[in-house]
Amino acid sequence: MARSSQVRQERPARAKERELLVARMRITPGDALPADLDRLIHERIRLGIVSALAANRSLTFNELKSLLKTTDGNLSVHARKLEDAAYVACTKSFDGRTPKTEYRLTQAGRRALERYLDHMEALIRATREGNR
Repeated sequence: MARSSQVRQERPARAKERELLVARMRITPGDALPADLDRLIHERIRLGIVSALAANRSLTFNELKSLLKTTDGNLSVHARKLEDAAYVACTKSFDGRTPKTEYRLTQAGRRALERYLDHMEALIRATREGNR
């Protein structure tokens, strides 16, 4: 029973923190706040993948791996998370006997990246205005 009352007390505390942050940063309540970031895209490798794919029609696994300077396993795990969220489409084929994996950004992924960038721009703007 004590656990549920503790949770109930934490929720208003988080709402109060948000109100204080809005007031301190001089932004309107509808503006994006750090806690509202798309955590799926915010991670460094995943942000790199969607950004690279936004700038290119498609990229192969090896091109992404080289561009992001990461390992096969790391890239594979992060690309799969983006694929599961339908942000990235993956096509597998063969070039002779060599397997070829190619990725492209989906419309949902492009919209998610745009929302993320808009959110970051709002945070940057609020931070710069708050320091004046």
